[in-house]
Amino acid sequence: MRHGIYLPNQGAFADVGVLVELAQSAEAAGWDGFFIWDELLPLHPHTDAVREALGESDDVADAMVALTAVAGATERIRFGTLVTAVARLRPEAFARQAVTLDRLSAGRLVLGVGLGHPDDQFTAFGMDVDLRTRAAMVDEFLELVNRLWSGERVDFEGEHYTCRGVSLQPTPLQNPRIPIWIGAGGSFRPPRRRAARWDGFAPASEQWPTVVIPPETYAEIAEDLRAARTSDAPYDVVLIGNADATEPTPATIPQYERSGVTWLLTQALTVPDARARIRTGPPAGGSPSGGGRLLA
Repeated sequence: MRHGIYLPNQGAFADVGVLVELAQSAEAAGWDGFFIWDELLPLHPHTDAVREALGESDDVADAMVALTAVAGATERIRFGTLVTAVARLRPEAFARQAVTLDRLSAGRLVLGVGLGHPDDQFTAFGMDVDLRTRAAMVDEFLELVNRLWSGERVDFEGEHYTCRGVSLQPTPLQNPRIPIWIGAGGSFRPPRRRAARWDGFAPASEQWPTVVIPPETYAEIAEDLRAARTSDAPYDVVLIGNADATEPTPATIPQYERSGVTWLLTQALTVPDARARIRTGPPAGGSPSGGGRLLA
């Protein structure tokens, strides 16, 4: 199992210098990954305690710009967004941007993508909030981006996106592509089918960020992914710990690992808490290696 830090891109974390400092500290302390939210507008989820932790600031950093700074300041640690609502973006620009960052970082980028939540991130700018429409857009978006990353001439005519005779160079350093993790609610089966077509699944509890999905649900998720997968390529399943770091415990981490989890992300919602957790180092309880293994 690999271990990562998971932080907002808002409030005090909107200061890119703070994110760079935390990423450098995480790399030095032996963490494997550094992941941040990709919210367009301030997100204040669920509980008064969480809202208080995030603070009153409405500052939000652009996630990809922030990660570009992280890439330039680190050497080993993997990093990425979790999650980017790609239905509000242009696939050709996203494809180019991701390749540039992948090459800058010597192939350390991971892209967590999803439908997007809450709806005001779309309605505030006049975009469609229908989930079926957004799901269709995400599927088309990822198909087109994956083809553009091939470097070959692409002709694509979809319901939502069109591409005529375009070849984008250079291609990503990572092969067969920059890893795509699908982020979605953990209790829904359609996102599992979507995730099975790509490189990883990062399910979230409906009470995120305060409640963690139990190991038994991860075992069900792994079964669904195995049934839907058509490739034997390495695959990642992500566990996002809760905001107060009480779950998972060292005793339950091996259960999650047996259920197919390959990454454990430790959350922090304040900068002092992030610094403290990073200094402590990755949690004990799982095996020291893993990540990207087969769903066997």
